[in-house]
Amino acid sequence: MEELLRERGVWVDHTPVFRSVQRCAPALEQRCRPPRKAINDSDRMAEPSIKSNKHGYDLYRAGDSTGATLDFLLSATRDADAAERCCRQVLRDAHTRTPRVLTVDKNAAYPPACDALQQDSTRPQTCRLRQGKYLNNRIEQDHRLVKRLVNPGLGVGAFHTAQRTIQGDEARHMLHKGQLAGITQADVRAQNRVINQICGLAAERAFCPAFPHTPITFCNTTVSDPQQC
Repeated sequence: MEELLRERGVWVDHTPVFRSVQRCAPALEQRCRPPRKAINDSDRMAEPSIKSNKHGYDLYRAGDSTGATLDFLLSATRDADAAERCCRQVLRDAHTRTPRVLTVDKNAAYPPACDALQQDSTRPQTCRLRQGKYLNNRIEQDHRLVKRLVNPGLGVGAFHTAQRTIQGDEARHMLHKGQLAGITQADVRAQNRVINQICGLAAERAFCPAFPHTPITFCNTTVSDPQQC
């Protein structure tokens, strides 16, 4: 962003850009969660690695057979507990359906995680765990759109920094795929309007908390607070 603005004659430092991302990304991600469209009952899950300055993180990403993003979870470890937490997070979402099948790779952490979910009836007994090397290529191909934004960043430092940055990347990715109710994949203007509204309200609250917020209208719903979205 610093180089792009410099080409346009605007000299800025990268620190304000970083602070704006850390402030606006969680608000955008929360805004993109409730109005998501319903998905089918065939789930996929994989865990691409995210590079860091100190050590790597694992980004658990879940999607359906059509390529829609269900949910994601950044974890410092790759084990059964992280896979179980991601599965529970997906099953708790309001827009998800009871999965018929869960397609994963050959990671040994998935069978014990699914067994733990079935023991407390969180995951139905009829849901079949399907492990295969090439069965979840759809979600594997979807990783590249997120890594294309993360890899040029030269790595992340702290865990919460990576978490907030990826929240914004995943939210924008869901917007571009047309997963929000009332916004299609080809409606780029509506997608940019949502990003501008959420980022504007987040910046206004950060720099001037006492200033009254201007209500915004999205999907025939007037909202005056980003937390109500």
